[in-house]
This record gives sequence, structure tokens and C-alpha cells, in this order.
Amino acid sequence: MKIKEIVCQVLRCESVVAKTASCQDVVLVRVRTDDGLEGIGEADSSPEVVKAIIDAPFSHNIACGLRHILIGENPLETERLWQKMNRKTMYFGRTSVTVSAMAAVDMALWDLKGKAFGQPIHRLLGGAFHKEIPAYASILFGRDGEATADIGRRWIEAGYGAVKFGWEPMGTSEAVDIDLVRGARKGLGNSATLLIDAGCVWDARTALRRAHKFADYNIEWLEEPLRQADVEGYRWLRDRSPVPIAAGEGECGRESFRPLIDQHALDVYQVDLSRNGFTDASYIRQRVEEIGARLCNHCYTSPLTVAASLHWLSTCRDAFIFEDCVEDVPMRNDLTLERVQADKDGFIRVPDRPGLGVTLNEEFVKRYLISESR
Repeated sequence: MKIKEIVCQVLRCESVVAKTASCQDVVLVRVRTDDGLEGIGEADSSPEVVKAIIDAPFSHNIACGLRHILIGENPLETERLWQKMNRKTMYFGRTSVTVSAMAAVDMALWDLKGKAFGQPIHRLLGGAFHKEIPAYASILFGRDGEATADIGRRWIEAGYGAVKFGWEPMGTSEAVDIDLVRGARKGLGNSATLLIDAGCVWDARTALRRAHKFADYNIEWLEEPLRQADVEGYRWLRDRSPVPIAAGEGECGRESFRPLIDQHALDVYQVDLSRNGFTDASYIRQRVEEIGARLCNHCYTSPLTVAASLHWLSTCRDAFIFEDCVEDVPMRNDLTLERVQADKDGFIRVPDRPGLGVTLNEEFVKRYLISESR
């Protein structure tokens, strides 16, 4: 079996609005073999930038496009191919969009491998500890506390036992920040799990003050209060905060996660499969479990990454909650024939069909396709 073709497709909705959320566009990577198998993956980044990394021609031995690197290779040799991509793109950068593009290819290779062996990816990764995982509804804040409370009530009534609110307008002022969290707790009631995503808005001392204020509302974690690159700040904050500190969604690959893990900088490490792929996410899982910290997925994109995240997180021994984006947008819900979301009981089930276990809606792909290369 050899890789015959790598197709890169960019999909985009008709109207892209200014908001901090994905799933207004998607980059699909489709790896096809000479015996007719296909694996599918995606990256969470600018689709055209990812596409450029895949399409780039040979420049020199450590500056190659991913398609040039992989055509003719055996797709089942996922670890070797990850290392080959890593070596031959050294001059593209080691902790950013290059690794995201590699992650999309890696996701497709694991999907293909699962189909070749007739096994779900979680079994190829070593086996699932969980068949289902409690999910939290992941959504943006409302314009103020009252609007946020209304959003919270909606998702509790839908069956979720946990809700996360994030990003704007948090960071405007202390009064605004506390109003948002107070409203979130009001909407969820006292028993539901509340998670807060600050969206990288404070310095470490301000974040510590907010953590003490937010502790009064019994939040499960405070996510990304600092700039993503402020590893020292996260270590300092985590050692002093009365609430758990979570981060990691923007990290791409093991080199990006290494300083956070080495310094025990977080309580919860959030790994996005569309930025890390199965190969590096498995390595990161082992490192985080070694230091006794917790793992969670990050996912605010299509059902491909939702399915990939379920396969990976199910192999994490102490998985305790799953990020389930509840934005009602076409790319999130209609890209695959299967809807991959939590049931009415607030749990999300791990796919058990070969590969990712989901099927692209080809009519949907045709409708939103804006560019393609192979």
C-alpha cells in the first residue's frame, strides 16, 4: 500500500463574521492510496496557510511541502512519517502552523490506518478507558451577565451538566468580569459545573486577583488567563491560584507543550487534535500523565476533530470532561453524515467504527468548496 494522492480542500461559509470562533471555514486533508482507501483530517488554523504548507514544492532537504514528502510512502507507518515530516520541514518552524498542517495529515493517516485494519483509532492507540465521557457545552459569553445567564439556562435545559463560557467581553474591567461570571453561575444554578475561559486577557497578578474573585462562584477551572507563551507566568499563577488553571489549546506539537509540562505550569492540559495529530497527542498524553496533571481536549471546529478528540481522550486514563462546541453553524453540524454531539443525558459517546468513525457529507463539501489542490 502506498500514498497515491493528497487532496487539500478549503471550505468556507457564505458570510464570515468578526468573532473569536472557528468553523466558519475548514481545511480538509484527504490522503488516498493506490488500493482505493482514503483517510480524512483537518487542521484548526488559517485554511489557506495550511494548504500552502501542504502544496509547497521542494525547496531543499529541510524545506519541503508535505505532499512532496509523502507521495509514494506507506501510510500505515505513522510514527516514521511524522518524523519524516518533522525533519523535512525544519525551516518552516517547529511549534506553529507547520505542525497544524502535519496534524491534519496525521489525522488522515490514522483514519486510513483504522479503515485498513477495520479498527477504531482508539484501539490502535492502545485501547479506550472510556466508552462515554461527560461533556460540557462550550459557548461564548453573552454581552453581559444577564445575557450569559440566559445562555447558561439554555444548555442546562438541553441536558448538559457543565457549561464553559469564554472570550469577549471578558477583560474589559473587573466589574465586567465579575458580572459575567456571576451571571454564568446564576444561569447554571448551584449544582452544574462552571468553566471560565478568559481568552488570554490579563497579566499574572491580575489573573490571580480574578481567580480569587471567581472562586466565590465555584468555577471548575480558569482557562487561558495569560498570553499563551507566558510559561513562567502560568507556573507562578498555578502555584498560587485557588482554582485550577487550564491552557494548551494554541499549542502545536510536543515541542510547544514541553516547557509547560516540564515546569508543571498547569492543572489541566488542553490538547487540540487538529493542531497536534494523534502521534504527538499520544506523546503529550504520556508526559502529562507522568506528572500527575489532568488532560482534556480542545475542540471548536468540525465533527472530524470532535471524533478525533473522542478517540484520543478515551485513551487518557483519567479523562473527566469533554469539550463539546454547541455553536449552531453548518460546518460544526453538517460536514459529516453523523452528528457527533452529547446526548440528552450530557454524555458524548466514543465512535466505535473503523478509523475516525465518521463519513464526510460530500454534497456539503461541494456546496462550500472554494479551492482544491492535489
